[in-house]
Amino acid sequence: MAQQHLDPTDPRSRHAGPVPTGDALAGYLRAQATEFLRALRLHRETGSGANGSEGSAEAARALRRSARRISAGLHTFQSLLDSDWCEAMRPELAWVSGTLAMEHAYTARLERLLTALHRLSGSTTLPGQTVGAVAAGRADAPAGRRADPAAGGRAAPAASVRQRAASRDAGLRNPPATAAAPERGNLTVGAAKAGALLDRQLTLARTRAHSTALQALGSSRFHAVADKVAVLASEVPLTRAAGSTDLRSLAAAAQDRLTDAVSALPLVTAGSPYNAAALVHGLSPDTVPHPQDAPWHQVRLLLRLHRYAREAVSGPKGNAVVDLRLLSAGRALNRHRDASEAGAAAAQAARTPRIAPATAYALGVLHADQRHEVEAARFAFQQCWQKETVRTS
Repeated sequence: MAQQHLDPTDPRSRHAGPVPTGDALAGYLRAQATEFLRALRLHRETGSGANGSEGSAEAARALRRSARRISAGLHTFQSLLDSDWCEAMRPELAWVSGTLAMEHAYTARLERLLTALHRLSGSTTLPGQTVGAVAAGRADAPAGRRADPAAGGRAAPAASVRQRAASRDAGLRNPPATAAAPERGNLTVGAAKAGALLDRQLTLARTRAHSTALQALGSSRFHAVADKVAVLASEVPLTRAAGSTDLRSLAAAAQDRLTDAVSALPLVTAGSPYNAAALVHGLSPDTVPHPQDAPWHQVRLLLRLHRYAREAVSGPKGNAVVDLRLLSAGRALNRHRDASEAGAAAAQAARTPRIAPATAYALGVLHADQRHEVEAARFAFQQCWQKETVRTS
């Protein structure tokens, strides 16, 4: 078996220095609980309604980040913590993180699909935008263009949803001259209607997610979670054995689970960037998620648990050491998840009753495009992971 390279943040490393025990875990969980409370205070100060500031959006993102890390710590190091408390706390933290993520997910999905429609229609930029504006928008996406539940769902600060939809539809109906080839006529006409249909469906879903998030943040259930996190910031329920237990063994177990899950993936197939496996079951009438995607989604979650376990083991100083391989692998799996969900949204829209054949065709092309994006993300992950295997063997 290939030996992993040693560095201060690797859970298998036995470098000189103090052994990380339950005290290090308690410090990590207290730090994350403090970040949660700080983000909650910022969220309340900046407002959460339609007129909320950009600071509110960042506060909501910080809430999600700290909730994920606390939940991951409880999962990986549960044997060192009060089991009943962990079992009661983890589902609540997952509920907070998942609820706050939904509005942003729908906003990003709509932007991804509309961008793909323009690209497939021969347009390299969205209507009314220059190449420089698109590049600037992408650079500022985390701060300005992405919606968040606590920010009132402001996906773009300069235009309303209806204005943006009208602009996109106008651009799709009047593509550049280079995209007006006869063989693309049906796709261009269908793309305009497909874009309008996706905009209606996903904007409605985003609005509902926004309302759900606001209700959740004001509910007694969320306040109960916040109270428990406040207690965690000062008192971590460690077991008696936690003070003498090496955290690295538990973090290594998380790494082993990730390695086993990656070993079960069809990495040989993923090593070919344009294989046809992405389109298997593409015409199935079943609306369940794509059967091939579940193992990859599981690897994405296990990779996140592995990263957070390394953070807990390395301590505050070690958190500054970034494993670029893990970050690259995580980005590839995030792309895989986004493309998979976007393809499912296109397929769901294509099942809308009584839509025009050109619209259904455009949505079918869009679905196939996103499934190829899924394959590209798998290829990128395979290249990243196999490169590390060769380097450390």
